[in-house]
Amino acid sequence: MLMRLEGPSHPPLSGGKPKSLAVLLHGLGSDGNDLIGLAPHWAPLVPDTEFLSPNAPFPCDMAPYGYQWFSLQDRSPARILAGVRAAAPMLDGFLDDALKARGLDESRLALVGFSQGTMMSLHVGLRRAKAVAGILGYSGALTGADGLAQEVRSKPRVFLLHGTADEVVPFAALDAAKRALESVGVRVETLARPGLGHSIDEVGLIRGGEFLRRVLAGAAARA
Repeated sequence: MLMRLEGPSHPPLSGGKPKSLAVLLHGLGSDGNDLIGLAPHWAPLVPDTEFLSPNAPFPCDMAPYGYQWFSLQDRSPARILAGVRAAAPMLDGFLDDALKARGLDESRLALVGFSQGTMMSLHVGLRRAKAVAGILGYSGALTGADGLAQEVRSKPRVFLLHGTADEVVPFAALDAAKRALESVGVRVETLARPGLGHSIDEVGLIRGGEFLRRVLAGAAARA
């Protein structure tokens, strides 16, 4: 049996039943409480959206607290991809359950990731049978680019943001992801943030909110 993911949530600002869903996926050594703090900033833009921020499935093995989607003790591309693949079914199951419980489908779902969470969002989002509304990724990377053409099943809209001074995930990962995604027909928008490290700044927060409004507003109108 797959591990069941759990974490904090933020209800729709409108006060009604959710017409769309945004799932926020945190990075290494963090937990769902980290990214759920973004929800109040974005809720006015997508008032019918419920935000979910699950904890990653495994305790972090590089810190005495927090969680991880996969280990980074070995940072070789092969080991990272293996870790992403191992965690993917748990995230897929969480998304399936969340959508079913709310009577929604993938067209009303946005994935938002930071660092490891971006890697998970891209991997899972591109391999679901039905396209999610969009994938918003901060300070992350695309894993498994070499096999993407054979594995991609859907092509959601993607917006990736990355600081040029990122000391954890190299800034070069932004262009590498863009080229690989566009090579399989995925629409990609990118934003480089000069001088920014491994974090989300005010501009990134604003632009991310605008992206969520674009991809989820139409979904809510159709609900």
